[in-house]
Amino acid sequence: MTLTLGFIGLVTSDMPAALAFYRALGVDIPAGAESAPHVDAVLPDGTTLAWDTVEVIRSFDPNYAVAGGGHRIALAFAHETPTEVDATFARLEAAGYTGHVAPWDAPWGQRYATILDPDGNSIDLFAPLSEA
Repeated sequence: MTLTLGFIGLVTSDMPAALAFYRALGVDIPAGAESAPHVDAVLPDGTTLAWDTVEVIRSFDPNYAVAGGGHRIALAFAHETPTEVDATFARLEAAGYTGHVAPWDAPWGQRYATILDPDGNSIDLFAPLSEA
């Protein structure tokens, strides 16, 4: 058996707000998806991101409770250069999203930053420090 990742699923309490954030990040999400209870979007590398509303999850898991006390998942999006990390972080903050960790040079050789999506998930932005 070969294990493969089928998709990354996110649970959202506000589908329109979640999709607006991920569109601002650069994810190509189908137009008009805001009213859907489940949405899929395929990234250029073939990874599928999927969003479900809390209500959809509770339709088959009635005891589902939204996690609290911090982010529930961290997604890390690669950028080509440190400048792109800084620009993406600044653009998302200017659009009203919460910057959690401002861009910094990590000791493992990457420019790194963290911004929160509308559900409080940690969205990391990174690029190698040495620009090729």
